[in-house]
Amino acid sequence: MAPVHPGLVLKGLYLEAMEVNITQAANKLGVARKTLSQLVNGHMGISAEMAIRLSKALNTTPQLWMNMQQSYDLWMAEKKSADIHVVPFAIAS
Repeated sequence: MAPVHPGLVLKGLYLEAMEVNITQAANKLGVARKTLSQLVNGHMGISAEMAIRLSKALNTTPQLWMNMQQSYDLWMAEKKSADIHVVPFAIAS
């Protein structure tokens, strides 16, 4: 099962539940509205700095947001892994 993009978690579990719109949330987080909009719509990932901002604003941990992002990124990469071709390293004896 695919992990949910952390921006969608932010939107659904936090912003909508607290009835906070994108503009209000962006102001509280100290980021541009466009940046937050791209995040909650899954068009960009959560940076370490954004994870810290979210953790301070929502009483969570930065690790929560970074772990969600890492899980999502890894799942996306694995989905495309058939296109990744490498030559295995030979172990010297």
